[in-house]
Amino acid sequence: MTETLSAADKIAVIGKAAKAASFQIANASTQQKNAVLLKLADLLGDNLEDLMKANALDLDAGAKAGLSDAFLDRLAITDKVVAQMVEGLRQIASLRDPIGEVVDIRPQPSGIEVGRMRTPLGVVAIIYESRPNVTIDATALCIKSGNAAILRGGSDAKHSNAFLASLIAQALQACGLPSDTVQIIADPDRDLVGELIRCRHYVDVLIPRGGKGLISRLMSEATVPMIKHLEGICHTYVDETADLSLAVKVCDNAKTQRYSPCNAMETLLVNESVAQEFLPVMCALYLKKNVELRCDPQSKSILNAKGLTGIKDAAEEDWSTEYNAPILSVKVVRNIDEAIAHINTYGSHHTDAIITNNLQHSEKFLREVDSSSVMLNTSTRFADGFEYGLGAEIGISTDKIHARGPVGIEGLTSLKYVVYGHGELRK
Repeated sequence: MTETLSAADKIAVIGKAAKAASFQIANASTQQKNAVLLKLADLLGDNLEDLMKANALDLDAGAKAGLSDAFLDRLAITDKVVAQMVEGLRQIASLRDPIGEVVDIRPQPSGIEVGRMRTPLGVVAIIYESRPNVTIDATALCIKSGNAAILRGGSDAKHSNAFLASLIAQALQACGLPSDTVQIIADPDRDLVGELIRCRHYVDVLIPRGGKGLISRLMSEATVPMIKHLEGICHTYVDETADLSLAVKVCDNAKTQRYSPCNAMETLLVNESVAQEFLPVMCALYLKKNVELRCDPQSKSILNAKGLTGIKDAAEEDWSTEYNAPILSVKVVRNIDEAIAHINTYGSHHTDAIITNNLQHSEKFLREVDSSSVMLNTSTRFADGFEYGLGAEIGISTDKIHARGPVGIEGLTSLKYVVYGHGELRK
């Protein structure tokens, strides 16, 4: 039947079913929602062999299509990946359920009492690329937060996602909830994405997880409200009062622990008072790890004077580039004000850190840097839902309205006012 429908009609069918299911999951008990997650964890373990077979079909097709090794690595489902999925499901099941919680109740002069209740967003549509584990993460977070979900994964993972969809449906049905609570769009028709991101009648919020190309497209075409970030241009500023041995360790971790994540440092800013001492030690370590350095004239001069070679000149576009690679921009700044101005001018409002022992400078940085996460004396790589104690994250938001930073369960909820009266009448 749906084979003859237009893309708009297909999305309308999916959206209508999701909206109907959203009312049921919104009113499900904590015990029922947790039961779904624990059942799904068990099903993943019980069906590991068949899941691997489905994933092998995707990997084989990807290899034949000439996908890169890095892409295939993200696509692969291994024993370790499944173990992480299972652990994530169990962790999210163990978290406090915020739905229905009433907070900040305040009595008013009229006699009424006004509070705020946490509620689900409704229907969440998530568009993502090759990682099949996102299917499980997104499912778990949406179910725990009482939301219905429409998931559109990349076509490269179609067999893996189809198998995971069958397990999710089994878990929901076994616990008395409609299978339409989580729907995975397996149809490769690209027009479906265009319809989904404009389906305001049924979809309450859209979350893209993928590369800059995907998110740029959605930013220009979507009419459904979005939770997203476009780039992760993260900075670390080494202040004049910094513990330089600590700074070396933190800046090394921020850049080289992993190069591809959005919370990896892309620009190192160093106060001129410590640049002569700090930069040669720090950059020798980077060069040893084959990190390409793109430096401003002052930092390059300092490094060349110490015999460090192979350093490139930073171009203007380097300050606003997310490399996701072993490349780092380096700049010497006069003071904390110049560092903050640079970050607020060139950064992407994702994650920025200061290394300092000066209380006033730390407070100034944390207050004035306009980013979703600001850090003191630690690595930008900590900007992560799991590391923040959220259990998992649906993504990072650099927006200022609704959700900001790592988006966990509470980020998939909203607040409504609740008013308790005792027969009061407004005068």
